Amino acid sequence: MFSFEETAGTAWDPIHPRLHIGTSSFSDESWVGTFYPAGAKSANFLSLYARRFDTVEIDATFYRIPTAAQARSWAAKVPAGFKVAAKVPQLITHEKVLVDTGDDLKEFLGSMEELGDKLGPLLIQFPYFRPDVFASASAFLTRLEPFLETLPSERAFALEVRNKAWVGDALLSALRRHRVAFALIDLPWMPMVDALVRKHDVVTADFVYARWLGDRKGIEMKTDRWDRVIVDRTPEMERWVPALASILERNVDVYGYFNNHYAGHAPGSIELLREVWRRKLQS
Repeated sequence: MFSFEETAGTAWDPIHPRLHIGTSSFSDESWVGTFYPAGAKSANFLSLYARRFDTVEIDATFYRIPTAAQARSWAAKVPAGFKVAAKVPQLITHEKVLVDTGDDLKEFLGSMEELGDKLGPLLIQFPYFRPDVFASASAFLTRLEPFLETLPSERAFALEVRNKAWVGDALLSALRRHRVAFALIDLPWMPMVDALVRKHDVVTADFVYARWLGDRKGIEMKTDRWDRVIVDRTPEMERWVPALASILERNVDVYGYFNNHYAGHAPGSIELLREVWRRKLQS
């Protein structure tokens, strides 16, 4: 097995000591020749990725519960200090919608424990819910809070909702009670981060989670490859950078992940964040 120890080491260049930025997934074949060297094999992608960034969000766990062997393989391919974030399986959040999910959660966490101290935050991502599923934020919270009470306190969890009207004090207070991070997301129909930070205290745990998702349908009409940036997100980054800086002033860590659908090429979006950060805050 190609392990991290066989690579040439890391070239991490953190934007800020407490700002851990990576991508949502590392396995895109179209990154070969751009982000990954020409001829790179998929079995080596994670080790190569870990030379550049200190965290990744695994999305494969959303589709199926990983085996313990899979988690050990991820751990072997990344160095000390690297954090593997992962999505809680959709079986729990989308299919069963938190009903009778105790055994599923136990199985998922049991596998993820194989990462040891390389395990990062675990994302509980919900879809947009129609009113016939949950008529209100209150109805959702009635289902959510008993689930949050079952989460092991020694692990870091973040929670993402995609119903704009639910983002408010009731949800944030519930997350704060259970020390679960509120996920800041960049989606066309959700509140922009700078507006959220002005209106609410979005820090609900000892870390903050951020995701740059973008307009999936819109960008898929323009491309089916993810090897280059095709959408200029500079205006959005101009708004994100001050908001992130204000959060970091509170001495919390921020874990953030870019999706290819945000601008066309997730590693390129990280470079844009770095560029805007340095221009606005370090000039």
